[in-house]
Amino acid sequence: MFDTLYSQIGAAVGVIVVAFAFLKGDEPERVGAGAYALGSLAALLLQNDSQLYGPQWGLMSVEAIMLAAYAALAWKSRRPWPIWAAALQAVVVMSHVLTTADVRPPIAAFYAVVNLASYGILLAILIGVLQAWRDRRALGLG
Repeated sequence: MFDTLYSQIGAAVGVIVVAFAFLKGDEPERVGAGAYALGSLAALLLQNDSQLYGPQWGLMSVEAIMLAAYAALAWKSRRPWPIWAAALQAVVVMSHVLTTADVRPPIAAFYAVVNLASYGILLAILIGVLQAWRDRRALGLG
């Protein structure tokens, strides 16, 4: 899985954002980062790299669970970043639905959508952490 420089850089960015969320974020950011980390690990375990066509049901279920987690976080939190994370995760789930409907998008397009949406989710979490950190510093809480 980590055989290319691109995947190694992506994993490093994910680890840095998740660690920053756990260190400086509030509860919604920690929950979102924890969901991202668990979802990424589950996706690593369940993905089948040899299957180029057709749905990957295990990976699709992990992505759907992630969508439910971000949607619940958006529902309960008063912050704007979980809405963006849920919307981007919905794009990922819809790309899985396309493969299920046998539309046969090129596999490179599928991977591009999933990777760009994942970076968008990390950016949304990072923005949420920076806002929470700024708000705590403005209140003098650290």
